Amino acid sequence: MFRFTFAACACMALALADGFTFNIGSPVASQDFQSKTAVFVFRTQGCVEPAKPQVSARAEGIVNGARQSVSLKVVTTAQPNVYAVYQTWPRAGDWIVSLQGTCGDARAGAVVPIGPKGFIRELSKFFPRPATPAEIEASLKTVPPGGNK
Repeated sequence: MFRFTFAACACMALALADGFTFNIGSPVASQDFQSKTAVFVFRTQGCVEPAKPQVSARAEGIVNGARQSVSLKVVTTAQPNVYAVYQTWPRAGDWIVSLQGTCGDARAGAVVPIGPKGFIRELSKFFPRPATPAEIEASLKTVPPGGNK
C-alpha cells in the first residue's frame, strides 16, 4: 500500500512539474470532423485548474519584405482542451503562428512555423511563457522559402 501511494505521489509530482503546455498535431488528431480543414490543432496539458484554459493565437509573417501580424480565432473542438487554428492570414509570404495560454497563474507559449505543406512540427518551439518578440523573429527565419501556398 505504501509503495503504491508513494508511486502515485511521485507520478503526480512529475505531472505537476511538467506544468501547463501545448501539444500540436494534425487536424485528424482532434477526432473532430469540423476541424478537418484546420492548419493544425493543439491541446493544452497540465492545467490543474478546473476551469478551461484561456488561449489565443496570432499569425506573424513577412510578405514582400513587410512585417505583418494577424489575430487569429482559436476554435474549440468537441474534445476537451483541444483547439483548431484555421488559416486566415495571406497565403503569400513566410508565416508562423504564435500561441499563448494561461491556466490560473501558469503560462504557456508556442511558435509554430507554417511551410508550403502546412505546420512544421520539428521546427516548432514550446515555452513556459508567451514567446518573446525575439523568439518570434528567430522562428520566422526558419520558415522554408516559398510561403505557405
